[in-house]
Amino acid sequence: MSEQTLGIVLFVLFVAATLGITFWASRHTKSAADFYAGGRSFTGVQNGLAIGGDYMSAASFLGIAGIIALYGYDGFLYSIGFLVAWLVALLLVAELMRNSGKYTMADVLAFRMSPRPVRTAAGVSTIVVSIFYLLAQMVGAGALVGLLFGITSDAGKAGTIVVVGVLMIIYVVVGGMKGTTWVQIVKAVLLMGGAALVTLLVLGHFGFNLSSLLGDAAGQSGKADAFLEPGLRYGTDAAGLTGKLDLISLGLALVLGTAGLPHILIRFYTVPTAKDARKSVIWGIGIIGVFYLLTLVLGFGAAALVGSSAIKEQNAAGNTAAPQLAQKVGELIFGDVGGTILLAIIAAVAFATILAVVAGLTLASSSSFAHDLYAHVFKRGNTTDQQEVRVARIAAFAIGAVSIVLGIFAQSLNVAFLVALAFAVAASGNLPAIIYSLFWKRFNTTGAVSAIYGGLGAALFLVIFSPVVSSKPTSLFPNADFHWFPLDNPGLVSIPIGFLAGYIGTVLSKEYNAAKYAEIEVRSLTGAGAEKATTH
Repeated sequence: MSEQTLGIVLFVLFVAATLGITFWASRHTKSAADFYAGGRSFTGVQNGLAIGGDYMSAASFLGIAGIIALYGYDGFLYSIGFLVAWLVALLLVAELMRNSGKYTMADVLAFRMSPRPVRTAAGVSTIVVSIFYLLAQMVGAGALVGLLFGITSDAGKAGTIVVVGVLMIIYVVVGGMKGTTWVQIVKAVLLMGGAALVTLLVLGHFGFNLSSLLGDAAGQSGKADAFLEPGLRYGTDAAGLTGKLDLISLGLALVLGTAGLPHILIRFYTVPTAKDARKSVIWGIGIIGVFYLLTLVLGFGAAALVGSSAIKEQNAAGNTAAPQLAQKVGELIFGDVGGTILLAIIAAVAFATILAVVAGLTLASSSSFAHDLYAHVFKRGNTTDQQEVRVARIAAFAIGAVSIVLGIFAQSLNVAFLVALAFAVAASGNLPAIIYSLFWKRFNTTGAVSAIYGGLGAALFLVIFSPVVSSKPTSLFPNADFHWFPLDNPGLVSIPIGFLAGYIGTVLSKEYNAAKYAEIEVRSLTGAGAEKATTH
């Protein structure tokens, strides 16, 4: 059996199994609480696995391994940033959001403010961040299929993106949060198992001598010892001050972005108690931490065994390094058949990764549209559960279609890099509003709207006029040049703008509701009265 055939068989088996889970979940999705929050029926351990499944995206598995394989030490900065970000989420957001909200981020922000403008801003921000993140997953899907099935044409990869988009819409529309969560749990187990298997085989090939692995990786990279030192991609001598600022900007975006990601925030509403919310984040940190240690071996292993030139030949952004490594190490240990089987397994796991994450993102954005924009802004709260869920399902179709189209146009970009942009947008718009709302008693409607629109607008504006969109061979429009903002990641500028806009908007407005702040403070810190936020 060829690797293409085996890969198709494994992929079809996974899709069939997860679709079965989704249709099973649909029979238990009766209310809006079921659709949005899985009936708040998941344990801390289950939700921790789902958080890991939601967070360990194509950026983690494909993008980080690729960027380490091409740039060595500097690529590992992504792993460090993504992991440290969970401490911010654990200490500042997880329990407080679970106690204060109902289904979406906007439930917390709108509690003590004028609901319509705040929900509008939060809904818009949620959809924008989710589409940025979805873009990365779609690009990863196209690159993966190109490797596994030998598809080199843009039309073939575009077809793959369409298939992934259709599947993610089915998961959300049919299964809601229950189906999506179980798909993410299954995917987390598969991904950890697949990554651990390849890691053990790579280490075994080098006699479990990490020094030998790193030495071979440096030798094969063509960069010698510089491959194992900082400054190969970020903060290079050639980039000067701009490169150093870009590195700081990337770090800020990665560390602060997680606490503002909509598809992560809604996961805290799927557990019954605040204790379970804390437990789920701790389990998530443990799973994710182990996984990012594995990416170190995967990335340097790909550099040592596959070589940077072979990786770039298959995919210039390095998105196929992990599957190529699986095939190579399988061939070295088990022969050609072993390489074929391992490639097919890892490719199927990567597909599982993409499908699970895009389902979570689509659910977050469609839920925000239905619950925040449709129910509370357009209909002013005069809707039924059934109407909300129906609108959420329609929104999933629309958001999926937009993501498919954008994914087709962004295939030249590294997926880890694309996710870093999503983190920057989330940290610029959502995080200032969340932090101020939970911890600043003076915060008000004008401040919340200013923080979200100010940070979100600044991040998007700077990205449009950055090298990400034009001026470089890897840009979205490589043949055009209208960039004037020098940094690839806008976080260094846009995150402070978001916090500053929230502060200025607040102090310029006289609105202040002391009673509502006192209520949300008690609720968020103690959980007392939290059930008011979880029932109609």
